[in-house]
Amino acid sequence: MTDRPHIGFLGAGLMGHGMAKNLVEAGYPLSVLAHRNREPVEDLVSRGAIEAKDVAEIAANSDLVYLCLPGSPEVEAAVEAILAANGKLRTIIDSSTSNPVSTRQLAARCEAAGVAFVDAPLSRTPKEAWEGNLDLMVGASEALFARVKPILDVVGGKVVRVGEVGAGHTMKLLNNFISLGYAALYSEALAIGAKNGITPDVFHSVIGGGRMDCGFYQTFMDYVVGGNPNAHKFTLKNAHKDMRYLVSLANESGIASHVSSAVKNEFATAEALGRGDGYLPTLSDIVAGLNGVDGRKP
Repeated sequence: MTDRPHIGFLGAGLMGHGMAKNLVEAGYPLSVLAHRNREPVEDLVSRGAIEAKDVAEIAANSDLVYLCLPGSPEVEAAVEAILAANGKLRTIIDSSTSNPVSTRQLAARCEAAGVAFVDAPLSRTPKEAWEGNLDLMVGASEALFARVKPILDVVGGKVVRVGEVGAGHTMKLLNNFISLGYAALYSEALAIGAKNGITPDVFHSVIGGGRMDCGFYQTFMDYVVGGNPNAHKFTLKNAHKDMRYLVSLANESGIASHVSSAVKNEFATAEALGRGDGYLPTLSDIVAGLNGVDGRKP
């Protein structure tokens, strides 16, 4: 894009706040919509953003809208409101973790209305969001990707086009399946170990630094053995939602979902127990508790 388009931003939460901050500081005119927590919006306004009163105002004044919302129901509602406003908007970028089936349907509706739709979900944490160093998996045509990449480069350190629209959300679900599968695996391994005299410290002394180590393992164990409650700010209810989308996609694709269904059920159990607002590494506490052991360092 040669000009600086006016960007409307919906979803200035844990991840979106940092993303929106980087966009406005990069010189993009930015409108933002407040939600329950006003602190991020007030911070963004102090940096030069404009607060909009509703989605219709965002759509009327923006060339492009960036979505960072909880999931497909919220994205569908936002797109419905955006299209109904019939403003000058011509591009929507959805960085939410959404169901690819819904994404492809929304993209078709947007195309019929003359609006381009890009799925560009994220990987990494609020820290990288603040630093503008997220990993982005982008679904778009090559031409559309080239047009929006300067904006994506503001929020992402690694920006990869993975295919046509819907491919970004598909890749994101695969990425989360792997990471959430690790969380379930670590939690059960720790519980088995605890039942048989292997403490979390001993477990970590063997796995940490070895071939099975990785960045996700380090943040998970920063809670288990380091006691850091904010080691991985991703809730169990969001993990459950993502795994429901992944299992749904597997079913739509005719794929046997033995492992993904088992991982999904771990998070379904956590949410059913009223623990959905806990962050991801607390799954280790839940699995330990269900098995009558203490899965954390004393």
